[in-house]
Amino acid sequence: MKANSRPVSSNQRHLHPKLAEVVRRHVRTTHRGEIAAHNIQAYERLSAELNARPRPLVLDSFCGTGHSTAALAEQHPDHLIVGIDKSARRLAKHPHSLRDNYLLLQADCEDIWSLLVRDGLRLDYHYILYPNPWPKAAHLQRRIHGHPSFPLLLTLGGMLELRSNWQIYVEEFGCAMHLAGHRGRIFRLADTGSDLSLFEQKYRNSGHQLWSYTASMTP
Repeated sequence: MKANSRPVSSNQRHLHPKLAEVVRRHVRTTHRGEIAAHNIQAYERLSAELNARPRPLVLDSFCGTGHSTAALAEQHPDHLIVGIDKSARRLAKHPHSLRDNYLLLQADCEDIWSLLVRDGLRLDYHYILYPNPWPKAAHLQRRIHGHPSFPLLLTLGGMLELRSNWQIYVEEFGCAMHLAGHRGRIFRLADTGSDLSLFEQKYRNSGHQLWSYTASMTP
C-alpha cells in the first residue's frame, strides 16, 4: 500500500464536550436495534464453527481486508479469530491463507456483538484497528465510544485493544472506558517492523503517529 495517506483533519481540537453525557446515557440503557437477516446468517456461520471445534474467541472488528485477522491468527493459534467487516469489496481483497483458525464475516459488527452477548459468549481478545474516525465534531455518536452499541463491547469483555492514527479518538475512547468503569492505558505505538494491517503500514509509512488503547476486561 502506497504511503500517501493524509493525517486526520477535524474541526475538533480536544475531547468532545458532550462525550461524558453521551457515554453515560448509553451505559444506562440497553441497545435493542433490529438485527438484519444477513447478519444473522453470518452469525450462524460463526456458531457452526464454534460448535464444530470449540475454542476461545478473538474478534477483529471492522477488519477491512482481513489482513489483520490472518496476522492475529498466527499470534493466537489456539483461538478462533473472527474478522468482521460490512464491506464485501474490502473482504474480497483478502489474500488466500492456509491457516484454519480464522473466519471472515461480511456483517455489521454491532449486530454480531449483540448476538454474542445474547448467547452469553465472551471474548479472550478484542481488536479494533483503525476504525473510521468520523472526525467531524457533529459525528460523535457515529464513533464506537459514542454509539448506542458501546455497552455491548463492554459486556463482551476480554483483553481489548483499539488503535488509531488520530490521538483524540484514542483519548476519547479511553475516557469513555473510564466512565464505564474500566481503566486502561494509552500509548504511542513503536515501530516494531510488524504492522498488523495494511492501514497501519500505510499510516506509518506516511509519517503518522499511531496510538493504542489497551484494557483488560476479563473478570
